Amino acid sequence: MSDIKLTHIDDDGKARMVDVGEKPIQKRKALAEGYIKLQRTTIELIKANKIKKGDVLTVAEIAGIQAAKKTSELIPLCHNLLITKVSVNAMLNHYGVYVTSEVKCQGQTGVEMEALTGVSVALLTIYDMCKAVDTQMEIGEIKLLKKTKK
Repeated sequence: MSDIKLTHIDDDGKARMVDVGEKPIQKRKALAEGYIKLQRTTIELIKANKIKKGDVLTVAEIAGIQAAKKTSELIPLCHNLLITKVSVNAMLNHYGVYVTSEVKCQGQTGVEMEALTGVSVALLTIYDMCKAVDTQMEIGEIKLLKKTKK
């Protein structure tokens, strides 16, 4: 057994929200990425903007931005943050769509959950928009690339 103390668990083993009130306000940034594999025909439909639900990449980017801003409403123990920037980029390639999300804030806790949520929801949006034409889509490789504070 390890002596590692989890920050979201109290002395009785119950989940709790961490008090960050004594931490200094710092500039924080996080970058996350993820990927969705698509069939070749789906990629061609996205390129030609012929998916019936609309412009897949733009809608996914907007959905990711919205999701990042609502992370504290989705993840129970996340803090509500004053986000200063969210960017979500969905880039089509030969095998599917690569999505990145960068989130910035000035606060007392990091924005990695917001960046990961932005990527996840952007990928789910692509799935939703393409599910009528592609039953073999595969979402994966979602990860945090970097987080910084100054």
